[in-house]
Amino acid sequence: MTGVATAARSAPAQRTSAVRAGFVPRVLAVPAVVGLALLVLPLGALVLRVEWNTLWTDVTSPQALSALGLSLATGAAATVVCVVLGVPLALLIARSTVRTAAVLRALVTVPLVLPPMVGGVAMLFLFGRTSWLGGALAEWGIRIPFTTTAVVLAQTFVALPFLVLALEGSLRSTGVGYEQAAAGLGAGRWTILARVTLPLAAPGLVAGIVLCFARAIGEFGATALFAGNAPGVTQTMPLAIYTAFNGAGVSQGTAVALSLLLLVTAVGVLLLVRAWRAEAPR
Repeated sequence: MTGVATAARSAPAQRTSAVRAGFVPRVLAVPAVVGLALLVLPLGALVLRVEWNTLWTDVTSPQALSALGLSLATGAAATVVCVVLGVPLALLIARSTVRTAAVLRALVTVPLVLPPMVGGVAMLFLFGRTSWLGGALAEWGIRIPFTTTAVVLAQTFVALPFLVLALEGSLRSTGVGYEQAAAGLGAGRWTILARVTLPLAAPGLVAGIVLCFARAIGEFGATALFAGNAPGVTQTMPLAIYTAFNGAGVSQGTAVALSLLLLVTAVGVLLLVRAWRAEAPR
């Protein structure tokens, strides 16, 4: 009887396990493992190349600190710009008609699928001295290309879609029911936004901000073409790493240390995003 009872109790667990496993052919596990190895093994090779006895010295070298400080400062500035511009844009998309939202969402998604180098060339043509906007700014004594401001603009260009899409999805999932209830009780538009709309969409907003910052500090292509690679002015961590492996700038040991730092940052970002997503499995 005891064995029968044990079997009866284990049967639901077995059925649940079978349901979760589904009916995927087992042979597909082979390419799945190969794909996972393709993603994990290069990162493992990077970790193995780190010179742990000189890691702290490499990370705290003057060149590394300059690139690290510039990346953090410009990444934070780009994130602030993305919040100021991205929150209204996400609200506009989430509260538009289906057709209008689809068009706006497609426009916002373009930088995600566009090669970063193309984005850098496009921004150079927009803000360069030969363009209408760049020429107008030059008359006021404002020069943007190959400056720290150009780094922030390039980072904003590539990072803004992450915040907009994350927040817009969260806003759509919450709907407008609570907003209508608040309006029925006499709340104004700004009160509804601050007390109802944004608090309900907070997980999406926080996830978007974190992803936005991570994408900004990891930006390379658009920054290289639009801002250049001047140490202390426009040379961020990705540019310092690239320069080191081309035989200039920081040493390769420092480049590996900075690469590890970016890897740790990326992992930390993923953990933060997972913690703030309500639908994430615990």
